[in-house]
Amino acid sequence: MSAELRVVAEAARSAQRGLAGAAGERRTAVLCRLAGLLAEREAAILAANAEDLRVAAAEGLEASLLNRLALTPSKLTTLIEGVNTLAAGADPIGVPLRRTELDDGLILEQVRSPLGVLLVIFESRPDAVIQIGSLALRAGDAVLLKGGREAVASNRALVGCLRDALADEGLSPDAVAGIEGRAAVHALLELDDCIDLVIPRGSGALVRSIQESTRIPVLGHAEGVCHLVLDAAADPAMAAALAVDGKTDYPAACNATETLLVHRDFAALADVGAALVAAGVTLRADATAGAMLGEVPWVPATDADWRTEYGTLDLSVAVVDDLAAAIDHVHRFGSGHTDAIVTDDEAAAEAFLRRVDSASVFHNASTRFADGFRYGLGAEVGISTGRIHARGPVGVEGLLTTRWLLRGRGQGAGEYGPGKRSFTHRALKA
Repeated sequence: MSAELRVVAEAARSAQRGLAGAAGERRTAVLCRLAGLLAEREAAILAANAEDLRVAAAEGLEASLLNRLALTPSKLTTLIEGVNTLAAGADPIGVPLRRTELDDGLILEQVRSPLGVLLVIFESRPDAVIQIGSLALRAGDAVLLKGGREAVASNRALVGCLRDALADEGLSPDAVAGIEGRAAVHALLELDDCIDLVIPRGSGALVRSIQESTRIPVLGHAEGVCHLVLDAAADPAMAAALAVDGKTDYPAACNATETLLVHRDFAALADVGAALVAAGVTLRADATAGAMLGEVPWVPATDADWRTEYGTLDLSVAVVDDLAAAIDHVHRFGSGHTDAIVTDDEAAAEAFLRRVDSASVFHNASTRFADGFRYGLGAEVGISTGRIHARGPVGVEGLLTTRWLLRGRGQGAGEYGPGKRSFTHRALKA
């Protein structure tokens, strides 16, 4: 298997160089063709997904994973919209970030460049195939896509769309490859000479396991333990609406709200709690929060609740004395993913935005906005909570690096130095 996978990875490297070296208009044409294929093949894609769902349900896959596995016409429409957004955007490859005159007739440019070959490992969500694949194509990267076995039919159908879009525009389809089988992951993680970046999309345990198993750089995130803080000056109706949206819009998502932190002087926790319970949420509260909830049903929280990414309709609730205590709680128990505050106090809002050290920090908005599509990135390959390279939702820019291009007239380095020519180092318009 290792030999076969090396052939796949080496073919991806070759195809990536062809993709990156092609004119930007050709990469745009591939994205336009991809959007067309997704629309043309909707029935076949949904049929493949229905078969995956049938098998997964029969095998007892948990509800949150079944929810992630499901494709719908509306999800496909959103995917197509994201691909079209990428196609409508400017091609990023070769865009100059800076230009410097080193000397007369010696011009240096720093330009955007593809990262190379990506290995993306994800669980349950076949829509990730198109999100990741379209971003890679826009960035000029090749991508090896390893989805979960529960989505094998869906993934094959979607990978086929990506490969056919490349082939239809005269580019090598080997820039995209679907990888199957758990053993394949271990073999690919050893190919640090062929693969430039690993992006795991899944649980914190998955990310840590991959980080410990490879020399290849890994771009991943910890658990999505996201907080919503209800300040003393929070509008009660807004607080209830954002709490319900953050918890119930898509409970299985990594940007779902998992902990509600309530200022002790916020007087409407019972109303917020009632709205959450009416939406089917189970409240796991500390004693002070429980007292403030009044007649609203709740169960006692445990120490583990504050660090838990539920992925279900469960929400931990804690009362804090002030904004500083809320921020301390976020830093102590959070995962640096996404945290939000509801308040009409602009000073408190600005303090929260400035001091909370998370990849995304919001004021008067649901944590569910932490998403590449909603950020206008077209899609995302994942959300990074690390501090190296990209952070937060990773779009096209997170899949690019830079190169240096120098254009001269035959100059040699030995011509410069004491008593010789001097560098001008004059900044030019990029």
